[in-house]
Amino acid sequence: MADLPTDVSVRVSPGDVLGILGGGQLGRMIAVAAARLGLKVHVFNDDPHSPAFDVAARATTASFADTEALAEFARGCAVVTYEFENVPVPAAETVAAHAPLRPGVRALATAQDRLLEKRFVAELGIATAPFRAVDDAASLARALAEIGRPAVLKTRRFGYDGKGQAVIRDGDDPATAFAAIGGTPAILEGFVPFAAEVSVVAARAADGTIAAFDLCANRHEGGILARTSVPAAVSPATEASARDIAGRIGAALDYVGVFAVELFLVREGGEERLVVNEMAPRVHNSGHWTDFGAATSQFEQHVRAVCGWPLGPTRRLGARVTMDNLIGADVEGWRALVADPGARLTLYGKGEARPGRKMGHVTRVEAAGEPPAGTSET
Repeated sequence: MADLPTDVSVRVSPGDVLGILGGGQLGRMIAVAAARLGLKVHVFNDDPHSPAFDVAARATTASFADTEALAEFARGCAVVTYEFENVPVPAAETVAAHAPLRPGVRALATAQDRLLEKRFVAELGIATAPFRAVDDAASLARALAEIGRPAVLKTRRFGYDGKGQAVIRDGDDPATAFAAIGGTPAILEGFVPFAAEVSVVAARAADGTIAAFDLCANRHEGGILARTSVPAAVSPATEASARDIAGRIGAALDYVGVFAVELFLVREGGEERLVVNEMAPRVHNSGHWTDFGAATSQFEQHVRAVCGWPLGPTRRLGARVTMDNLIGADVEGWRALVADPGARLTLYGKGEARPGRKMGHVTRVEAAGEPPAGTSET
């Protein structure tokens, strides 16, 4: 699926309306950044309790299948963006027929399907884990014979935070793994012996300008991002390679806005190399550190890009920055966090703190010479 060439003439001014498809915490933080820049925000989502509704100038609650509501929403916006990658493609196409949509439909469609995404990245000559399409038990058996074990079976669509995945090791029954992910179309990926999980968050403007933030090191717990640390402990060549990968992906998609590329860092024989895991066509959890830890936050950067404004500087503001997600009951410690002079707290305005639900995050910026977060001086 190809988009029309990006219209570089789109210029949005303070006072104009930025539309956001999706009303989760990412939309909420984009809306706050847009309001700070004098824009009015209109959020469209199908959940009347969306966190982004609380901070938007206008909110529309309607189904993503309601083409009339989508068209009316889009006609009132100077530009529209999306805050999660599972916006139905037909809904995005409807919006794009009535307003500039940034990023475009192709990026959305590519990121929604893990198989299409892997093929897209591989065709660019960028390293990925070995992969095969899986549609049934027979194709899974063939894929395992070719890739070997251990391997990871993932649903092609709608998987996030470790959901829709099953590891198949020696002795495991493939049929059990296939049933565990619902027996839906899937992709089998070979296991990558990575030393660390890292990500690069970058912005691309309509004129092709790229601005990347520092490479992040990410630690997951139960498939959910727990902590992001910047800078990542990698060589300058690896940092440059990550930026190059982001630039090539962004250019191939004619992307406009902030996006992230999740990568495996592999160390072999004293050398480092990067393997692409996934891409996200939106602001990203691992980029939350930029809200207080970079000269321009990823949220403001996204607004700048989609509105046709100059991209902001991406320099890190401290010697080290960490971002910890507050997941489920973690949020109950908010009083101690707001009392901590070294912590910057962001809460998402969600009502119920369910297990595995991201409720907020806390950022810490350390100046040169400070002890690492979580330690005390003696």
